[in-house]
Amino acid sequence: MTGIDQTDRRILMELQLDGRISNAELAQRIGLAPTSMSDRVKRLHKLGYIKGYAARLDPDLLGYGLLVFVEVLLDKTTPDVFDKFAKAVRQAPEVLECHMVAGGFDYLLKTRLPDMMAYRRFLGDVLLSLPGVRETRTYAVMEEVKNDGPLPL
Repeated sequence: MTGIDQTDRRILMELQLDGRISNAELAQRIGLAPTSMSDRVKRLHKLGYIKGYAARLDPDLLGYGLLVFVEVLLDKTTPDVFDKFAKAVRQAPEVLECHMVAGGFDYLLKTRLPDMMAYRRFLGDVLLSLPGVRETRTYAVMEEVKNDGPLPL
């Protein structure tokens, strides 16, 4: 990370742990005046280190208890196929994350659905119809051991 100092890193760590912390509380924890803290946080936003804030929701309480990772292998690995797949997968709300990876397959998807029957429908109706999909491998998560780790600043 360039353009930020150790104080900025401490600010970023605190904000990762509690994005709703007040400016006054953050300033107290870091040891800065509230005005200086506000200026630093604004600068970190402007520089792009802080991308936004969001609430972490409980997927089980909201009826999305099944977490599934899916390996996707495309039929061709050309820029056109990659672009078409990426554009289409962005439209699937069940897909929380999609990563192009190096190795034995092309993409790794993180999906959330209500149950295995809903995943089966998603697989047949959505995933297998995405442009270029040749093969998938499904990994249903039995237990989430760690899912909220902050970046190690």
